[in-house]
Amino acid sequence: MSTNTVSLTTSTALAEPIKEMNMTPLIDVMLVLIIMLIITIPKQHHAIELNLPSAQLTLAKPMVVEIDIDFDGTIMWNGQAMPSRSALTRELAAAAVAIAPTTVHIRANKLAPYRVVAAVMALAQRAGVVNLGLIGNEQFL
Repeated sequence: MSTNTVSLTTSTALAEPIKEMNMTPLIDVMLVLIIMLIITIPKQHHAIELNLPSAQLTLAKPMVVEIDIDFDGTIMWNGQAMPSRSALTRELAAAAVAIAPTTVHIRANKLAPYRVVAAVMALAQRAGVVNLGLIGNEQFL
């Protein structure tokens, strides 16, 4: 009788279902989904429009205008305080249409409000200033 019980237990042990799940099909499906996700993600374009200088020969000496922005938002045009933004706009428009090439340098105090610096840069762009530079950046290091 003991031989029968042994044979029954060995035959039932072989007939039991496997308890582990087959992970290979799940991994394959996951990899296909990841590849489809990578293919369908739109490409990101981080573009900044820049007006780069061309290789022109200029005989006239370039005129340099310095705009200083103080810590309290005071705007200075070549050392003279500008009474209003409309006066600054007139000066920038005159510099943009000048015969001699004009370069505008903006020097902002490190405590100057960003909105004032951004407003001066926007006014220069609207006035048509092509050569614009930020100087004095070593104070931010």
